[in-house]
Amino acid sequence: MFNDQALIIGVAVLIVAALYSTVGHGGGSGYLAVLALSGIAPEEMRTAALFLNIVVASIGTWKFSKTGTFRKNIFVPLVCASVPAAFMGGNVEVPSTIYKSIVGIILLYAAVRLCIPIKGNEQTKQPSIVLIIITGVIIGFPSGIIGVGGGIFLSPLILLLGWATAKQTAAISAPFILVNSVAGLCGIAVVNKGLPVDLSFMFPLAIAAVVGGVVGASFGSQRLGHQGLRMILGVVLLVASVKMFISTPPQHAAELVDVKYSQ
Repeated sequence: MFNDQALIIGVAVLIVAALYSTVGHGGGSGYLAVLALSGIAPEEMRTAALFLNIVVASIGTWKFSKTGTFRKNIFVPLVCASVPAAFMGGNVEVPSTIYKSIVGIILLYAAVRLCIPIKGNEQTKQPSIVLIIITGVIIGFPSGIIGVGGGIFLSPLILLLGWATAKQTAAISAPFILVNSVAGLCGIAVVNKGLPVDLSFMFPLAIAAVVGGVVGASFGSQRLGHQGLRMILGVVLLVASVKMFISTPPQHAAELVDVKYSQ
């Protein structure tokens, strides 16, 4: 049985999943924000975020694959470079204080990025394989360390460089986030000889992520996410970013689960 705080986290995860999935994202930075605001321990934050990323990105991959906008010529070399980089990043153990500062900066970046309207040129260009590979490594490694799939970095970069349209970017981002999240989670599992997260805490969050992911990806695959909703989410991430720089005692996920004691 879960207490009120766990229920609030579940609802927040559902909302984050719905909003992020409208643009083909898994929601990693959003989950980190929710967990940060809830005071979850840093060692559990990135594992939980990657797990939820996998759930939502799987749905996004399925939904956006039906739009016919997937760019295989960009995706394949990108993940060939990013997956091993994300795995290596997942192997990196970062001290709690440093991790919280890094996440705070990433959430601040994500908050600003979400407030900027999505724009994509209809005229696109094919980048060189070398440039794509370098991009994959640069995005994959820090994503594995932090506990995100890298979509929040990949999408604006692809659009800025004119590699793809907004719809094509969403179709590339979803599977990119999926495979990188899996790689990052595997890296964490290897270095910790298991996943440092309470499964009884994660299961209801996964259900919430599925519901939110299906709703958001279904809408987003037809029409990209509404800018007003993205700005609201940006404010939430901004608050979470500030909180990450404020020292607060971390709370383990298991503590959010009510345990029935026999008298």
